[in-house]
Order: sequence, then C-alpha cells, then structure tokens
Amino acid sequence: MTPPRSIGTSTKLCAVIGNPIAHSLSPAIHNAAYQALGLDFVYVAFRVEDVKGAIAGMRALENFRGLSVTIPHKIEVMRHVDQIDAVDRSIGAINTVVREGDRLIGFGTDGPGALKALTDAGVALAGKQILMLGAGGAARSIAFPLIHHHAAPAALTLLDINEPLLNGLSADLASGGKIAIQAAMLTAPSLAAAMETADVIIHCTSVGMHPRQEGSLVPAHLFRSGQVVFDIVYTPLETRLLADARHRGLQTISGAEMFINQAVLQFERFTGAQAPVEVMRQVVMEKLKK
Repeated sequence: MTPPRSIGTSTKLCAVIGNPIAHSLSPAIHNAAYQALGLDFVYVAFRVEDVKGAIAGMRALENFRGLSVTIPHKIEVMRHVDQIDAVDRSIGAINTVVREGDRLIGFGTDGPGALKALTDAGVALAGKQILMLGAGGAARSIAFPLIHHHAAPAALTLLDINEPLLNGLSADLASGGKIAIQAAMLTAPSLAAAMETADVIIHCTSVGMHPRQEGSLVPAHLFRSGQVVFDIVYTPLETRLLADARHRGLQTISGAEMFINQAVLQFERFTGAQAPVEVMRQVVMEKLKK
C-alpha cells in the first residue's frame, strides 16, 4: 500500500461544496486516487450556504485548484465564475469549477459522464430513439450533450409530470435544431406509446432511490426485446427499474457508472493526470455496497 502522503505548503486543495454534504462520497474517491498516483493533492468537503463567499475564497487561496459543486448550488455558482461553455450555459447548471491562472472555469461533468457510461457499455446512439423520463436538472445535464454528440440519436422523447419543466426543456432543446424533440406529460398511455418505439430508456428522476427503492416508473410488461435501460440513480446499485429490465433480458446500465465517470473527468481536469479509474471504481462500489 502506498504510504500516506504528507500535506505541506505546496499541496493543492480541491473540495466539494453543497448543503447537506456529509453524505458525499467525493472525498473518499478523489483522495484514494491522489494516493494511488502519489499526487500532492487533498480533497475535502465543505457545507456551504454562501456560494459567493466560497468562490471568493477559492480565488483568494493560491493553492485552491478545483471545486466540485452539488445540490443546491449548481445554478448559483454560475454567477461567480469567469467562463462557461455554451452547452453548459444552455443546461443552466454546472458541477465543476477549475482554477486556470487567475480565471475560474465552470463546466459540467454529469452529462459527459452519462454519455461515457453509454459508450463504454457499447450502446450506439446514432439513429436511435431515446426516451428520457424526467425533465429536471439531471435530465437537462444529459439531454444537451446527447443532442450535440457526434453520433446523435434520431429523436428524443421527454416525459414528465411537471409541465413547466417539460415545456422549458423541450423548447430549449428544440431551439438547437439538432434532432427531433417530442414531449408529453407522463401518463400511462403516453409512457406505453413511447416505450413501443424507444431503443434507449434513460431514467432521470429520483423514483426508485433509497430509501424508497421499491418504486419504478415503467411497468415491466412495457419492455421490448433489444432495449437498453440506463438509470442514473445509483443507490441502490440495481434499482427496481434495472432489475425488471434485466429479468426481461435487456441490457442495463447503473447510475454508478455515470457517477464514477463524472468524478474521473473532474479528477483529470483538476490534476492533469490520467485517473486511476479502477481505484476510484473500487471505492465507489465498496461504499455503495455497505
């Protein structure tokens, strides 16, 4: 085992901010990766209410290299950084801030992390019919990178019970003019109709998350042969949705893959080093199986 690293005046600081924050797995993941590579970095968690003050502190502390941002600060933090890419501005939220010289660059890794999970699983998106359940922040973070992907799907159908969220995301995606966007209120008939043509189902709501893991938005009889089901929920590792799909013989992708990937992308941007992915994966899986 690599010996514990010492922390000194040259140590780079990375952190995650949110409220609440005690549940975060990020310190364990990032610190294990730093130790595996012998990097002079440390990663801590801060419960933060004053986002403006936290970002001012990041600017003031010379060794502060990177920041992960979680609920409820992903929107507010955008007001206090110097640069954000167009896609992330369209999403309307970011989860990462990195210091480059005297500038703070904000961006999102959730969407790219989700796309990588699909790609790593061998899922070809080009020309496919995608069904996205949910139209909130998580759905936005995935939908925009999805439609701008070099191998974009043929169409994206959105279903949600929140009409303003649904209409807002649908309009924002359609304005890009990349692929066909369809949206409908989530009802039993609309879900059944969408499932008849969907090739890939991406679940972006909290239904089925611990401690209410018995729930699923999709009745098992609606699954069709050949479909791929991706649930961004990662607690539990296998949700009711994924279990039902697996029992039907479908390919399933756990939200843990997206979670690991977004952490890997942050790590590599913070450090400039290639992430020890399997070390990070092992930490996540050990924590989630407890």
